[in-house]
Amino acid sequence: MVSMSALKDRLRTDLTAAMKNRDAVRASTIRMVLTAITNAEVAGKEARELSDDDIVGVLSTEVKKRREAATAFTDGGRQEMAAKELAEAEVIVDYLPAQLSAEDIATIVADAIAQTGAAEEGLRAMGKVMGVVSPQVKGKADGGAVAAEVRRQLG
Repeated sequence: MVSMSALKDRLRTDLTAAMKNRDAVRASTIRMVLTAITNAEVAGKEARELSDDDIVGVLSTEVKKRREAATAFTDGGRQEMAAKELAEAEVIVDYLPAQLSAEDIATIVADAIAQTGAAEEGLRAMGKVMGVVSPQVKGKADGGAVAAEVRRQLG
């Protein structure tokens, strides 16, 4: 089976390098990510090969999980576990596209509001605007930050 995904090949290559360099955090994190990708590929009715865009979605989810876990560990007073989760998140972020700045997000949101004519509708148009914005920022920005910016501009 020929792999369609350059990102998945890069992850496999980096896993081998991390193991050779005895970089335990990086190796275990990449293993977990590859497992998550495999799970996503076999989920549903039939197995399929994920595209790079699909893999970016899986990676974004994994980063979000790590950050949420780190917050929970910090709140629970378990700093060493929080640090481990944040270290894993940093490894995964290396494989995501460059993140958009707040200004970039604001511009994309403003364009989407103009495009959908949602300015007069206020917050009721949030779903319409998010539908236009989401594909443009997938994997490049935190969904919560994007939603907050849409609320800010519509409100």
